[in-house]
Amino acid sequence: MTAVILIAVLLLAPAFGASADNLEVPLRRHIEFISSPSLLGRAAGSAGEREAAGYLYDELSKAGVEMLSDREGSTFSVISPAGDTISSCNILGIIEGSDQVLREEYIVLGAHFDHLGYYSVNVNGTPTPFIYPGADADASGVAALIECARLLVADAPLLKRSVIIAGFGATEAQFAGSRYFCGEGFGFNDRIRLMVNLDMLGKCSSRNPFEMYTSIPQAELAGLTDYVNLHESTTIRPSRHSGVIFPSDCLAFTGAEIPALTFSTGISREYRTVRDTPDLINYTGLEAETLYISSFVKSAAIKDILFVKAGEGTEDKVYSFAECDVKPQFFRKGEASFMSDWVYKYLKYPKSALEAGIQGKVTVSFIINTKGEVTDVTVVDGVSEALDAEAVKVVAASPKWTAGQIGGHKVCTKLVIPVEFRLKKN
Repeated sequence: MTAVILIAVLLLAPAFGASADNLEVPLRRHIEFISSPSLLGRAAGSAGEREAAGYLYDELSKAGVEMLSDREGSTFSVISPAGDTISSCNILGIIEGSDQVLREEYIVLGAHFDHLGYYSVNVNGTPTPFIYPGADADASGVAALIECARLLVADAPLLKRSVIIAGFGATEAQFAGSRYFCGEGFGFNDRIRLMVNLDMLGKCSSRNPFEMYTSIPQAELAGLTDYVNLHESTTIRPSRHSGVIFPSDCLAFTGAEIPALTFSTGISREYRTVRDTPDLINYTGLEAETLYISSFVKSAAIKDILFVKAGEGTEDKVYSFAECDVKPQFFRKGEASFMSDWVYKYLKYPKSALEAGIQGKVTVSFIINTKGEVTDVTVVDGVSEALDAEAVKVVAASPKWTAGQIGGHKVCTKLVIPVEFRLKKN
């Protein structure tokens, strides 16, 4: 009997291993369906867009995501440039966090499922549709969204914050879906700590590298990206850029003063053409990107390093660096000056760490209160007891800053900085 059970387990093992380790197959399946000719380019308000929305709902449900909308989606209307009323929808789900307090804070992971539709040309007197498949724009983002959701569901017990999975409709119609979400479609904007936008991820190559675009200060992202690089097994890392690579759904969130970023491989030669087909997608690259993004979102849902209120600060409310109209200043300069003119000027390499050959990057968070004082200095990611203590010591000894402001009022501001200890060769 034992031998029979063992044989059965061995026979089943490859199937489970393939589904867990190889994402290329489901990613390809999602893209081929969403960009299939039968959906006629899924223009905003069309039957093809509704079919894509239904597919996303079904896949998220099968992945174990708790759905917040029904299969018809969270519906809204928008007026097209031609003056027509377009009816579209958003598909929303949630992966709830496990922390009794932080579960009420949200990370939004989103992509849009609509595209340009098609145009008709008479060929030998017969109307012939020329379809914009949108395999990269943005079936690739939706495919990554589905598989990221599946991975996050598997890690749900580890998540402290809740993750909202959002599929946006009518992005090609003035970003109507994401604007509706940030307006009346969700209702808890003050609890959103970060929006992660997925748009055009299918062309990973030297010409179209995997990149992250954001207006969030690099120092605030450093702790999170460093954590992902240190603790997660990823085969690809995005380069980081300031600003927006192209108009996308992240703009609705930044317009609502919600920190947002976009993962993308950028605009390809096939962008907005009938040649944007599934056979030109780099599925190996897309798999690696999906694994990185899921790790990034998981880390944002776990770590206390991005856009969160301090537990016991000197004031009731603590804002992130990105939220300030007027950023905190160190002697009328920015955080880079604090690092060069203070931290690295007075930082001393602990003798015990030096003798043991220990080096690394200590990520430290701290709060600048309304008086400009540095308080609540905390190690977010440490290296060793000696290096951690030295990093905290030099940051805590900082002279006063000029406090950050929002709406003309001084506020408490949280910063996150990497303090690097590096040994030099003889």
